[in-house]
Amino acid sequence: MAIKRQKRKEPAVQPTQAPSESDTFETTLRPKRLHEYVGQSSIKEHLIVHIEAAKKRSEPLGHAILHGPPGLGKTTLANIIAREMGSQMRGTSGPAIEKPGDLASLLSNLEEGDVLFIDEIHRMRPAIEEVLYSAMEDFALDLVIGKGPAARSMRLELKPFTLVGATTKVGSISAPLRDRFTHNFKLNFYNTIEMEQIVERTAGILEVPLEEGAAHLVAKSCRSTPRIANRLVRSIRDFAQVSNEDRVSKDRVETTLGKLGIDDKGLDHTDREILRTIIEKFAGGPVGLSTLCAATAEEADTLEDVYEPFLMQCGYLQRTPKGRTVTELGYKLLGITLPEDAQSKLFQ
Repeated sequence: MAIKRQKRKEPAVQPTQAPSESDTFETTLRPKRLHEYVGQSSIKEHLIVHIEAAKKRSEPLGHAILHGPPGLGKTTLANIIAREMGSQMRGTSGPAIEKPGDLASLLSNLEEGDVLFIDEIHRMRPAIEEVLYSAMEDFALDLVIGKGPAARSMRLELKPFTLVGATTKVGSISAPLRDRFTHNFKLNFYNTIEMEQIVERTAGILEVPLEEGAAHLVAKSCRSTPRIANRLVRSIRDFAQVSNEDRVSKDRVETTLGKLGIDDKGLDHTDREILRTIIEKFAGGPVGLSTLCAATAEEADTLEDVYEPFLMQCGYLQRTPKGRTVTELGYKLLGITLPEDAQSKLFQ
């Protein structure tokens, strides 16, 4: 008698790549609920009201756009919105959606109340944005099937969902798409007290005992950005464990930051190199973005999105109609005397 073998069932989706250590690290440190989320108090207050109202009406939360510099918690906040609404989050990114059919497939597979998170939403193509218009307003997809005289339109009904878009360049989103978002939240840089709370929370999760004052030193050196704070805590933990230290002292923090090239104001080697290049090669400025990119061997997007916002927030750099200029505080930071002609340029 022949034995009938059962066909082994393969998983529906095969992972293309194992998550990296950094991705796993960031995921485990992310808060899961609004009460765990530190900072952005104004956004949290609004979300608490809007989420509670949506639950009472048994409706999905209105579409939301989250914008601000990288690393401030936009993806984390999107995950929290889905958890607070008791729904699932499906995530993708603007560049990953190559054609309208990709977006239609994502939207048609959403269950009622699901959250669709699109990172870097400003990088979506115009043709794909147009598909979103009817989906966001009417929860329907208007598709064109075929080409030429045989083409016909078809409307596909969707289950009510919440779209959460994240971007570092909200001005790059077209006005028709931007106006269709019910909620517009801007994430700001965190103050030192909030950063100290984030550092202490991260250290607690990683079981890294901190001596008094150590968290404050880390908080001052992480560019007011939680993502950077988490990475610094991990680096400090590694240095402490290799040295067989049971607790992280202020000296350990200072030594580790020094080896990483980070000063007590959070500036790294590239930050100081940008300021020094403008002063030494271009007489303190003004200098255009493309010229500065060539002189520092950095990409324009990297300078504009990563380095310049923090340098300007600290008052070391300013943008003028003629280009970038180092301020008096920038000269003092590098220990360079401000020339008289540079002093006059700052007030022109």
